[in-house]
Amino acid sequence: MVSVLLVDDQDLIRVGLRTLLEHEEEFEVAGEAADGLDAVQQALEPKALLDAIRTVVDGGALLAPTVTRTVISEFVSASPRSLTPHPNLDLLTDREREVVSLVAEGLNNEEIGRRLYVSPATARTHVSRAMTKLGARDRAQLVVFAYQSGLA
Repeated sequence: MVSVLLVDDQDLIRVGLRTLLEHEEEFEVAGEAADGLDAVQQALEPKALLDAIRTVVDGGALLAPTVTRTVISEFVSASPRSLTPHPNLDLLTDREREVVSLVAEGLNNEEIGRRLYVSPATARTHVSRAMTKLGARDRAQLVVFAYQSGLA
């Protein structure tokens, strides 16, 4: 059984992940934390923190885009959807809106690049600019904004 510590300052993401993991027999949610300090204290008891750091250093991701999409999709399908567009949504170019939509589909930069016939570096630039304009601190938050704004 894989023991997981869920860490995100957004309750929506933590609850979604917990819901997803609780339905899988091979995972056990060891705990939840809303900030990094609490997460570090909890993670020091399992060696998960060191493994996570090694994964990130090696260029990996701790949360696959497809997992993020699955979590958000479960919430969207579970309750009526009320759109609350992000106040800075109008700052996005048409291409950035398209890229945000593709991020919400769970595509990584390479897949976005193939879909749009651009390089992965160009896709990464579009993602980065959209995150900056929307004030998103990570791709997961960008996915939330996409669903809340009706881009996904």
